[in-house]
Amino acid sequence: MKTTKKIVLVIAVFSVLYSCSTRKDTVISRNWHTLNTKYNVLFNGKEAFNKGIESINEGYKDDWFTQIPIEPIKFEEDKINIPNFNTGMGAGFNDDNGNEEEKASTPFGIAEEKAVKAIQKHGMNIKDVERNRQIDDAYLLLGKARYYEQRFIPAIEAFNYVIATYPDANLIAETKIWRAKANIRNDNEEFAIESLKLLLQVKDTLEVDLPEITREQGYTALAMAYIKSDSIDNAKKYLNKATETLNNRNQGARNLFVLGQIYSSEHKKDSASLAFQRIIDFRKAPYKYKMHAHIELAKNSTSDSTSSAILEKIQDLIEERENRPYLDELYYQAGYLHEQNDSINLAVAFYNKSLRAESDNVKQKTFTYEKLGNINYKNSEYIVASSYYDSILNIAADTLNLRFRRIKRKHKNLASLINFENTVAKNDSILRIVALSKPEQEAFFQKYIDDLKEKDEEAAQLKLNQQAFGDTFGGNILKSNTKGKWYFYNSQSISFGKTEFSKIWGNRALEDNWRWSGKAATNIAENDSLVVNTKNLRYDLASYIETIPSEKEKIDTLNIIRNLALYELGVIYKEQFKDTKLALDRLERVNGLNPSKELVLPINWHLYQIYNELGSAIKTNQHKNIILTDYPTTKFAQIIRNPNKPLEEAVSINEIEETYKEIYYLYKEDKFEETEAKINEMLPTLQDSKLLPKFELLKAYAIGKYQDIETYKIAMDFVAVSYGNTEEGKKAKEIVKQLSK
Repeated sequence: MKTTKKIVLVIAVFSVLYSCSTRKDTVISRNWHTLNTKYNVLFNGKEAFNKGIESINEGYKDDWFTQIPIEPIKFEEDKINIPNFNTGMGAGFNDDNGNEEEKASTPFGIAEEKAVKAIQKHGMNIKDVERNRQIDDAYLLLGKARYYEQRFIPAIEAFNYVIATYPDANLIAETKIWRAKANIRNDNEEFAIESLKLLLQVKDTLEVDLPEITREQGYTALAMAYIKSDSIDNAKKYLNKATETLNNRNQGARNLFVLGQIYSSEHKKDSASLAFQRIIDFRKAPYKYKMHAHIELAKNSTSDSTSSAILEKIQDLIEERENRPYLDELYYQAGYLHEQNDSINLAVAFYNKSLRAESDNVKQKTFTYEKLGNINYKNSEYIVASSYYDSILNIAADTLNLRFRRIKRKHKNLASLINFENTVAKNDSILRIVALSKPEQEAFFQKYIDDLKEKDEEAAQLKLNQQAFGDTFGGNILKSNTKGKWYFYNSQSISFGKTEFSKIWGNRALEDNWRWSGKAATNIAENDSLVVNTKNLRYDLASYIETIPSEKEKIDTLNIIRNLALYELGVIYKEQFKDTKLALDRLERVNGLNPSKELVLPINWHLYQIYNELGSAIKTNQHKNIILTDYPTTKFAQIIRNPNKPLEEAVSINEIEETYKEIYYLYKEDKFEETEAKINEMLPTLQDSKLLPKFELLKAYAIGKYQDIETYKIAMDFVAVSYGNTEEGKKAKEIVKQLSK
């Protein structure tokens, strides 16, 4: 009896197994494998795939300053994947010998693994007909997983297999769309466009009756293909079609945003504003698209009335707590709108708020710095402008970008100017102190020392407070419960404070006016045989007085360097920045400071030119008469006498070359001052000459031979910055680099 039961049980088990075989076309077998595929293997594969999509969406950061891609994913260029498993149709992860290969670790790799497992273990291809209704889904999942792993050729193979084997499957349209996307990524957009049009259209452009969500996907893919092939008009056409229904809220909002950006790039502001307004009105649109749609509307404002309304809306958005992640962009746009309305002070205030807003958006910061730099540049605040451009170059990632190259060039042009301005400020400061009487000098430095002591005292107190705060709340608190939190209850803080106080103030008696310098007590012990007197030079008046130059030679050198810097500034403002006001200011100032002989003629020439352009007859005649009277044989006088004669005729190329040779021989004969004077005479007539950099470099060499190293460096730096692309400029750069070591 027992034996009979065992036999029946074994027969029953074998019957069930036989009926569930992938080679047996029975109702039980078909349904068993279909259910196992759908609710077990394929379910897990789709879950892994969805996790991969979520990871992409969370990790992808759009660059809102450029046209965002239709599909939010960035594939690596020239990536070559060597798969760890066979990529053939239905191939698995085990080789013929049954040795297990490395398991997939990425979500898309797991999805592919599950799809392959479904095909291998549950596929029922009997007499060339697939009996498992879920296998086409498995192949689609396989292709999509390979697509996101940037393996487009194997992905296309999987999609082609579905299309060829299951032409009547309910997901055939979706598969064709995915195949087209893989072809687009594989630089075969022409085939993608052709296949998508066959899917979406029939004769006379009639649309195939497809579900709305499928049509959206198809039109989105078509727009991708046309953007890839630079057919923007067709891309707009299909983006408009893709956004008619907006069933997919994420992709629909993205399509509208791309459409608005395209219109904006074409300067079709009304059409762009309509697209962005549709995003704002689209209730289901993700919040990031709504916020950036508001920002884009601000960029596309066309009139004062719309600008005011948008500015008011931006202000409302700024006040909403949930918009804190976007504050830097909102403040920036508010500043931009104020700048457009010529409210420059308000614009600057909002740009500064944008910089202070907490954000890791480096690119936004570069645009804000650039705006502030440009505003200061227009206001002739070149030093401040340069600091903003410098900030951009310090944080910018892609400095080879055309925009950053332009900023770099502007910053470089400002470098020489700032160097000269700093030289003028420094030498003016020293000469101003030199001109004071002895008591006035002492009073000046005593005030400086008193201010320094006050700042040091505040800094020391702040440090003590921070130390006390750190000991109390930072984990270094004394463990005794009897110790209070007040500063003087903490022995560590007190000890630290005593040390810091002694470093700064020395030993002071406990009495009124303890900060007076004469109140410092001495620590001389009766038995000490040696007293070491240490002075804090920061507070020593005598050490400051000693630094004031008193020798006539040093003072004269300071004057010469300052005057040369003022002259160079005048020329830079006049020729390079076209800033007549500052050019006049610097040239008139140096003209009134009894400049060296070699500067008199070029200063008067430049002032003559500026006043002549401004139409100031009195000033023009004043400088003209100086040139004609004191320098009648120079080229300047010739040009003044023959104002209608072209400059090229006044000084021919051969003449310039001969003059250069003559001046060069002066340099070789060690007549350096005469060399500089002759070059200064020639420079105004050489503005369009290719030999100008040679003259400037020779002048710098001459300056270096008879003046100090600082003046030499200034002269070389001017050549390096002004003529950086020439051989002379490159040579000057090398010299400046050596001098800076």
